[in-house]
Amino acid sequence: MKLYLVPTPIGNLDDITLRAVSVLKSVDVILAEDTRTSGVLLKHLAISKPLQSYHIFNEHQTVQRLIEQMKAGKTFALISDAGTPGISDPGFLLVRACVQHDVTVECLPGATAFVPALVNSGLPTDRFTFEGFLPHKKGRQTRLAELADEERTMVFYESPHRLLKTLGQFAELFGADRPASVSRELTKLYEENRRGPLSELIAYFGEKTIKGELVICVQGKEPEKNKGRRNKYADETDEEADD
Repeated sequence: MKLYLVPTPIGNLDDITLRAVSVLKSVDVILAEDTRTSGVLLKHLAISKPLQSYHIFNEHQTVQRLIEQMKAGKTFALISDAGTPGISDPGFLLVRACVQHDVTVECLPGATAFVPALVNSGLPTDRFTFEGFLPHKKGRQTRLAELADEERTMVFYESPHRLLKTLGQFAELFGADRPASVSRELTKLYEENRRGPLSELIAYFGEKTIKGELVICVQGKEPEKNKGRRNKYADETDEEADD
């Protein structure tokens, strides 16, 4: 009576862990966001297990049935098309239901896009906020306004056809000189990590045909208490040097 959350590669198939393979081979049923996509991965891993569809369009209708099957003794693994289930992918509703019904949930560590994008961005990583996908229409401006004073590094997912629009909105809201990075096609053959002020990123990607999954990292607003501190410290250092 257990649900495993199993991360799958976001591009490079070698990023699957030995433990993930072992768990997928041991469970009774694998829940997949897209059974066709997951079927390719499972075939590559020589794993043959019953696949059931579990995605954003059917998760509300299937949760109770899955809970009943798990309480009857079945063990399930939940995978998404790529990355860790529940991170901008279906999973939350099922995990919450398992917790409410005392079904054990175990999440394996593994691939997810925002961690490598954040770490290699060159932006502060000690404190950050993961925003996922911004609302497309309703609520978008409200959410952007709420982020205007955010001091932590902000991490977003974005699609290729919305990248320039989103970068433009960030430049308008945060300032065109705000440091940021865009990571594209992480772990894949044509991986690209571009860093610089928002204005430079807009100019660069404005001249390209943009493809692949994207992660945007934006430096947070400098706290008011820190403004001018750098020059003060520099002056003190200079005085100490003179002494």
